[in-house]
Amino acid sequence: MSRIQVITAEQAAALIPNESIVVISSSSGLHCPDAVLKAIGERFAKTGEPRNITSIHPIASGDMYGVAGVDHLAQKGLLKRTIAGSYPSGPSSMPSPKIWQMINNDEVEAYNFPSGTLFHMLREAAAKRPGVLTQVGIDTFIDPRRNGGRMNRITPPEVVRLVEFEDQEWLYFKSIQPDVAIIRGTTADEFGNISMEHEGAFVGAYDVALSARNNRGVVIAQVKRLTTAGALHPQMVRVPGILVDYVVVAPDQWQTTQTPYDPAISGEIRRPLHEFKPLPFNTDKVIARRAAMTLRKDEAVNLGFGISALVPEILLEEGLHGEVTWVIEQGAVGGLPLTGFPFGCAVNAQAFVPSPDQFTYFHGAGFDRSLLSFMQVDADGNVNVSRLAARPHVTAGAGGFIDITANGRNLVFSGYFTAGGLELEIEDGKLRIVKEGKARKFTREVEHVTFSGRRARVNNQNALYVTERCVITLEREGLTVVEIAPGIDLQRDVLAQADIELRVSPNLKMMDAWLFRPERMELKLQ
Repeated sequence: MSRIQVITAEQAAALIPNESIVVISSSSGLHCPDAVLKAIGERFAKTGEPRNITSIHPIASGDMYGVAGVDHLAQKGLLKRTIAGSYPSGPSSMPSPKIWQMINNDEVEAYNFPSGTLFHMLREAAAKRPGVLTQVGIDTFIDPRRNGGRMNRITPPEVVRLVEFEDQEWLYFKSIQPDVAIIRGTTADEFGNISMEHEGAFVGAYDVALSARNNRGVVIAQVKRLTTAGALHPQMVRVPGILVDYVVVAPDQWQTTQTPYDPAISGEIRRPLHEFKPLPFNTDKVIARRAAMTLRKDEAVNLGFGISALVPEILLEEGLHGEVTWVIEQGAVGGLPLTGFPFGCAVNAQAFVPSPDQFTYFHGAGFDRSLLSFMQVDADGNVNVSRLAARPHVTAGAGGFIDITANGRNLVFSGYFTAGGLELEIEDGKLRIVKEGKARKFTREVEHVTFSGRRARVNNQNALYVTERCVITLEREGLTVVEIAPGIDLQRDVLAQADIELRVSPNLKMMDAWLFRPERMELKLQ
């Protein structure tokens, strides 16, 4: 076996042809081969090449700061098209990442497809199969009867098709054959075998590399360090050297967003749980507590971004850590999922599963429950988490949301009932609305259908919407208020603050009083 070629990031950038398709394995700052992406952007700024490339990101490459990942490629003339499961996002107080500016200004063709489907498209390309036939995404914004996953006016409707097979409707995603794959690991040996002992997940590095290799493309691996041949135990190798053409050494690569290195994230040590302090008592915590009440002992539970990500810390505070097993799309199984900058990582995980395999698990609904978020809900129970026209860069796109919700049996969506200036107080175990939000989140029509309530009813999926002031279920007859917070007036604070008609259960209950008190709930899972 020949020795691997070790090159600089600048030399790697010079390998990217004009008009090429480049696939990148990353999840925001996690696993991001940023040194190579930065060098590609700098090469274009100096020479005008490579031109008109297509970038593929099954999960977002880069963070909210817009100085990493895909933003290095977000230059007119360099990037012709981008296809991503998600895009960098951040608070509205921060400047929009460059990639969002290009999308919003119709300067780049842009698609947003489910992350799992994108990974599977690459697997099909590696196997020389024509594409992915799936029902994941039907009746969402991915469906060509809506907008086919297109993110702006200049994007052509050519990647996803609605087809009929065995008397059923399916979405067909044609395989894409990459010319270049850019992946990341921790250590490369002299033969190009790649290990990931300092990474917080494996993401999809193997599948990304395989898709390029089997289509006669080039595979570039960015790593932290080099070692001699034979130094890596074969069980440590996550991408074998037979798939790797070049290695770039970047000793200062960060583990994930704003995290240079934490060995607990990569499973090298176990972090004592007493280091995690209880969450401050506020309305976020109230919502997370109510979502936690839906859990059952020994369930496998998927976890999404937003308020739902607080639920593991609720269980920890209640002495219930370990009574459910968390599964997240980046690949961690078990442990304690993290919030904030290292979201997508977990400490004390039981296992790391490659993301494409984790998404197969999600597509087949192997998990018991999913805790997710919502930005908008309409009368059909459709949920939007993927895009708001007025503030597009504060959303990341669909990510794994569609993969998870397409067949999930029990879905819990958490969020605030209104937005835009909402002010709340909790006094003596009661919720008081000091100032109502200007934006109605229960609206006549969501801007993006990321979850189809209509399809959920057909598939007998259970959907619950948890807010600070009420709890709503998706019934066959429509959205139904089943619980209301103490201190809240049903007509004034709930029914009158929705742009849609909400049914009221004849068995309407008060939300548990312990939700609205700072002491522990003494929660018990059934």
